[in-house]
Amino acid sequence: MDALLFDESLNKISFLFRYGGLSLASRTRTTTQTVKIRLLYLFNSFWLNVDLAGGIYWFIDGLKNGKSFIELTYIAPCIALAFMANIKSLFMIVNETRIDEMIDILRSLEVTVKNSKRVESKEEIVAREKSFLYCVIKMLNILNVVVVLTFSISPFVLMLIKYMKIKELELMLPFFIIYPFDSYDIRYWPFAYLHQFWSEWVVILDICSADYFFFTCCSHIRTQFLLLAYDLENIIPDLDNSITQTADIAFNKKFVEIIRRHQVIIGAARLLEAIYTKSTLYNFTSSSILICLTGFNVVAIEDVALIVTFLLFLSMCLLQVFFLCFFGDMLMRSSMKISNAAYNSRWYSADPVIAKSFLIVLTRAQKPCKLTAMGFADVNLMAFTSVLSTSWSYFCLLNTMYKPSSV
Repeated sequence: MDALLFDESLNKISFLFRYGGLSLASRTRTTTQTVKIRLLYLFNSFWLNVDLAGGIYWFIDGLKNGKSFIELTYIAPCIALAFMANIKSLFMIVNETRIDEMIDILRSLEVTVKNSKRVESKEEIVAREKSFLYCVIKMLNILNVVVVLTFSISPFVLMLIKYMKIKELELMLPFFIIYPFDSYDIRYWPFAYLHQFWSEWVVILDICSADYFFFTCCSHIRTQFLLLAYDLENIIPDLDNSITQTADIAFNKKFVEIIRRHQVIIGAARLLEAIYTKSTLYNFTSSSILICLTGFNVVAIEDVALIVTFLLFLSMCLLQVFFLCFFGDMLMRSSMKISNAAYNSRWYSADPVIAKSFLIVLTRAQKPCKLTAMGFADVNLMAFTSVLSTSWSYFCLLNTMYKPSSV
């Protein structure tokens, strides 16, 4: 039997979980593997949170000692993103059992489809959804790598520019972080630089691991809804007008199988909601602040190198929350296609018993499967516009506060 497409999708993102200290197969791990994974996660978490604590301390100290508004807003979005990485990775660990259950459900659904009759139209649906998912992951991988490298390289660019102007070498770091030693001492500077560089990667690994698994599950659940809609729409063959489809044993078996698949897919969507609903609430809340502060840095900072850096950072923040909402919206809309499929089927050429069964399916399918941020907001494109609207309001307020101090 050919390898499952869902397993292929998981293999595309497994390296993120492996290096982040997370796991996609907690049920099959040995005790030794579990210890290794937990130790790696704790090491990464400690490494990141040392920098996070230093950044928070610098921010508080900057408020007390009158650091410039731009310096404070420079570190603030980085702190918010580090908090997001912590929360997303923590909920992935807390929900490991549910993640295993989700993987089993999507595998079983794909096996059911593979065992059915091969249809070219259904294969085109699968290929299209697979291509889109892989394209999104590849694009985000490239952007995330560019953002990390840009943040890492920008201190060297600024050091070079300053050296050319004043002929003095002033050591710089990617982020404003206070350590228990002088991080700008040439003896400790390389360690502090490498420490911040790896912290950046830990943030990216944690966020991308959670997001990519979310995208993968949404894409495969959507695929199952589309395949189910195709089967439902074509369950009654194009018979002669004088022939009426009766509720015989063969038809009843196929119809019951479709109902069962529909219930399993709905259960998968609910399980995905349970895994991500809490972290999504923080994601929506923090994204407004992240986009606002990053946009302000782009406008207020004068160094071209930093402007480019924060433009890329802004793109990453926008795309992160956009695709979160986009895939949630895709799942919701695909669930409603079951209702359209029931209506577009040839129910009119069936006897009344079958027509009533189609009506029940149509009525149930009109209630969409949707993901939420703990019930406060639906995860769809409307939520993305709300995040942008809130970010713009914060940005205008922040810009107004900054202008008087710059006069």
